[in-house]
Amino acid sequence: MNDLRSLRRLGASGLEVSAVGLGCWQFSKGRGLAGKYWPTLDDGEIQNIMAAALKGGINWFDTAEGYGNGESEKALAAGLRGLGKRPGEVVVATKWRPLLRWSGNISSSIGDRIECLSPFPIDLYQIHNPFSFSSIQSQMRAMARLVRDGKIRTVGISNFSRKQMEKARQKLERFGLPLVSNQVRYSLLDRRIETNGVLRAAGDHGVTIIAYSPLAQGILSGKFHDDPALVRGRPGFRKYMPAFSRRGLERSRPVVEALRRIAPKYGATPARAALNWLIAFHGPTVVAIPGASRAGQAEDSAAAMDFRMSDEDAAELDRVSAAFK
Repeated sequence: MNDLRSLRRLGASGLEVSAVGLGCWQFSKGRGLAGKYWPTLDDGEIQNIMAAALKGGINWFDTAEGYGNGESEKALAAGLRGLGKRPGEVVVATKWRPLLRWSGNISSSIGDRIECLSPFPIDLYQIHNPFSFSSIQSQMRAMARLVRDGKIRTVGISNFSRKQMEKARQKLERFGLPLVSNQVRYSLLDRRIETNGVLRAAGDHGVTIIAYSPLAQGILSGKFHDDPALVRGRPGFRKYMPAFSRRGLERSRPVVEALRRIAPKYGATPARAALNWLIAFHGPTVVAIPGASRAGQAEDSAAAMDFRMSDEDAAELDRVSAAFK
């Protein structure tokens, strides 16, 4: 039985999301440091990507202030409007940029976030990383105030360790609010949350794990193993990451080869099989937000919800990727 098409409750909130969402970092329009990581997409391409995601059953989108200094948020809202979507018909998540800022900026900058995403409400507002000048307690107090004032619906975090996540959760509980999610890097090639306590703590306390980079920046598609020269043509910093070096690609090759053996059984691509494993292996605790720079990629990601992998095949992927825990 395949239940991966069923919506999942996001933490202890009333929000229901598809097991696969769409990450929107690539909508940064080339702006800012984050925007240099991706090719610049025009409005038509962005709308096509979003249309493919929606058609495939994806009902939520994750963006951030730091993605092009608001450009991704604006592009997301414009794309949704262009596709005839209305507030409440999709779930929108964004993030506050904490680096070199105090928690007071959470309240002073929320108007910009609301304006960039207008008319779509902020369903999930996340602290993008734990690098604010202010304490976690102070940040959670400011986030709780936004919920109380009706400016956001729920609170999440991103890139928080187990201890940091616990501090955030406990502080929010004092305000009568749940910590809904922790957005972290997680894929078959980065399974550290399984050994550093993050995944277990999330499961124990009903916190959803939102997996970003679930395809390891495209490595799990196998295209870079087939043609390592593709790496040199990538924009941004990806080409300099150790995982894209010759040694890094050789280390990940056994996982890609296993995906290539398993995926055809389900009429799937290796990338689709990798996502399927991620959203199924730990049950509804984990949802994934792959990005897409082409409509076909969004379509392929959405199709990861169309089948359930056998226990034997899931165990094989668990085994070959164990070195990445």
